[in-house]
Amino acid sequence: MSIAENFKSIKSDIVGLTAKSGRQASDIDLIAVSKRQPQEKLQEALETGHRIFGENRVQEAQKHWSALKPNYPDLELHLIGPLQTNKIKDALALFDAIHTVDREKLARKLGHELENQGKSIPCFIQVNTGEEPQKSGITPKDLPDFLKFCRVEAKLDIIGLMCIPPIDDPPAVHFAFLQKLAREHNLKQLSMGMSSDYQKAIPLGATHIRVGTALFGERAD
Repeated sequence: MSIAENFKSIKSDIVGLTAKSGRQASDIDLIAVSKRQPQEKLQEALETGHRIFGENRVQEAQKHWSALKPNYPDLELHLIGPLQTNKIKDALALFDAIHTVDREKLARKLGHELENQGKSIPCFIQVNTGEEPQKSGITPKDLPDFLKFCRVEAKLDIIGLMCIPPIDDPPAVHFAFLQKLAREHNLKQLSMGMSSDYQKAIPLGATHIRVGTALFGERAD
């Protein structure tokens, strides 16, 4: 199928899944993950009218979007990959939301730079729900203290939680856990669900799904 047909199919899924869950399709932000995609595919996606995109790396996002963004004033770019502290200024020049706040050093420097620039952007805390040593994210037990630090010390606008389930675990278990954590901390937004599992994430409260392959096809190496 074409990219336009893929968008239509996934948006149809969103309508059906939200209806079954007693929600509205407008509750879900479909983040089109454009990492490692050629410019012609991004242009094709933009021509469908879609305006919310996600990137994993600041440097690649600059190559993809620096020239395009001025032409699309309603474009939203979400950073969904790790943010290095030395890339914070570059990230804030490009992104409209950050999904991967996961450590005090990053939160402090991000908050300091936002204060310097006199701006605020919505942020998610990445939670390592599977407590995998090789994966980024705050551990669930450390979330209460880290959330307080982000809000009080770093003065970040934390709107929700994000997770990437372990590859060998049933994703719904982790989505339900993240939903529970969000409710405990009165956070309304949940960034969870990708191409292979967004259909499980939506009934469990996802507000932002990060879909790449199902929209664009397999990525180039």
